[in-house]
Amino acid sequence: MVCDICGKEGVRIRRVSRSYGKGNKLLIIENVPVVSCSHCGESYLTAETLHELEHIKLHRKNFTVKREVAVADFT
Repeated sequence: MVCDICGKEGVRIRRVSRSYGKGNKLLIIENVPVVSCSHCGESYLTAETLHELEHIKLHRKNFTVKREVAVADFT
């Protein structure tokens, strides 16, 4: 794959978790594909990934499973 930012080959796809909202509205989406370039250091989401994230957020009841999560406060 070629980096959309610097145009060099060798980008890789990393899988990350992204969180949206907070409190009772918190949604965590796991295994989100992020394009990462070792040449320029940029990481970005493709348009297709962003579209799918919006779809999941809009229809969260169809995609989610409730789980207990430990939360720590940095302060």
